[in-house]
Amino acid sequence: MNWKNLDSIAAYESLCELKGHVNLQEAMSGESGAERVRKYRVPMAAGLTYHYAAKQVDEAILNTLQKLADETELTQKYEALYNGAVINTGEKRLVLHQLTRGQLGSPVIADGVDKRAFYTGEQKKADDFANKVHNGEITNEKGEKFTTAVQIGIGGSDLGPRAMYLALENWAKATGNFHMEARFISNVDPDDAASVLKSIDLSRSLFVLVSKSGTTLETLTNESFVKDALTKAGLDPSKHMVAVTSATSPLAGNPDYLAAFFMDDYIGGRYSSTSCVGGAILSLAFGPEVFARFLEGAAEEDQLAKNPDILQNPDMLDALIGVYERNVQGYPATAVLPYSQALNRFPAHLQQLDMESNGKSVNRFGEPVHYATGPVIFGEPGTNGQHSFYQLLHQGTDIVPLQFVGFKQNQSGMDVQIQGSSSQQKLGANVAAQIMAFACGKSDENRNKNFDGGRPSSIVIGDQLTPEALGALLAHFENKVMFQGFVWNLNSFDQEGVQLGKVLAKRVLAHETDGALKEFSELLGI
Repeated sequence: MNWKNLDSIAAYESLCELKGHVNLQEAMSGESGAERVRKYRVPMAAGLTYHYAAKQVDEAILNTLQKLADETELTQKYEALYNGAVINTGEKRLVLHQLTRGQLGSPVIADGVDKRAFYTGEQKKADDFANKVHNGEITNEKGEKFTTAVQIGIGGSDLGPRAMYLALENWAKATGNFHMEARFISNVDPDDAASVLKSIDLSRSLFVLVSKSGTTLETLTNESFVKDALTKAGLDPSKHMVAVTSATSPLAGNPDYLAAFFMDDYIGGRYSSTSCVGGAILSLAFGPEVFARFLEGAAEEDQLAKNPDILQNPDMLDALIGVYERNVQGYPATAVLPYSQALNRFPAHLQQLDMESNGKSVNRFGEPVHYATGPVIFGEPGTNGQHSFYQLLHQGTDIVPLQFVGFKQNQSGMDVQIQGSSSQQKLGANVAAQIMAFACGKSDENRNKNFDGGRPSSIVIGDQLTPEALGALLAHFENKVMFQGFVWNLNSFDQEGVQLGKVLAKRVLAHETDGALKEFSELLGI
């Protein structure tokens, strides 16, 4: 394999020559627009479909994107990743999160261990534990069943699992798969932990501490906060806590925990929702069978990502169109807009996934790159976002590509007919209208009411947000970020950018400061 910077790739030069090749307003108008919608779509896993008719692409651009994929060897690099190559060059590590949901290639043996067997074995331990909690084999000191599970973690130990829980909570309640409420404590701000602890029955709560190293400052601080609250309530913390950590961390084999489920350094935090980091809490909340369905959707999407034909590979196609928008069109950001309240924290998870992975200015060899890399990611569920930041998206000076997600059915089964249509129909009407409004705009002599249009979007559409659909959606974006990192020649699997602030914070707490850092510390009462 050849690892080259984007600006040395011949297909990229050809792509730059196609800038402005598509007039989106014209392409999406009339019967030509209808034909694009019928044609520009790719099946995803779990019954989802990726639609890209409202993107600024045509056959010439798509052909050039295929050449870019071939020249940057995206298929081969993905194959190397899932077969156990050292893809994380910064930390000299394998990248194995796909193994938590399926075997894509050859068995991966690392540290003398079959890693697929290791990950499935740990999830089996979490499954067995969850089943024992649900059937009352594991209880509190009074023999009462636990009713709430609280995850203590930060970053990838919080954002992904929290987003996945919220995405399936209503579905689980509507389908009889809801076993326990889940809550989450992440921020070291004591008000975060306090607000959760005050809203639950401590005596019937089980706490899931998640820290790969067992040394994460915020997480251990919140653990102490929780243990203090349990002790003051006359409860034994060791009867209320489990750990998700590495086998070599201080939390492993510790009698302060009912059980420990292991992960390893080959799975980064932001890619860990399909490991025990998400598996423990989601199995407690919804049952191991539901978590297994979630993994099946992700595994099916991972299989699609192996296809070298970008028109049959939704993850790679989405990634390459994003590269065209970022590096040729010069668009600085991407908005993720799920028209599903259940996905209300999904944009926050994708912020970390994308910006922590590809927010880099040096390539995988530590050399500066001279082109734009990862975009700014933000978002909010529709229709709430329409009444917030869509003003800038429609009429602002920057064009921001949009990634919509929509479903034909809601999760709860509850709805009402008002003014001739249901709430779900109104939701769908809004997303369809927004796609066309962004693409085509509206001419008006009053410039304040004029919409230039030409604002590109894609949409993932499914029947309903089920566990399988959620798994496919998660894997789609994980794979998109991976493919973009390969094109940009980045290491998408380390995150040195989060480290400096941690080091300085420890200096502040140790009162080893001077100059401006000392002054800011004193201003904050430290």
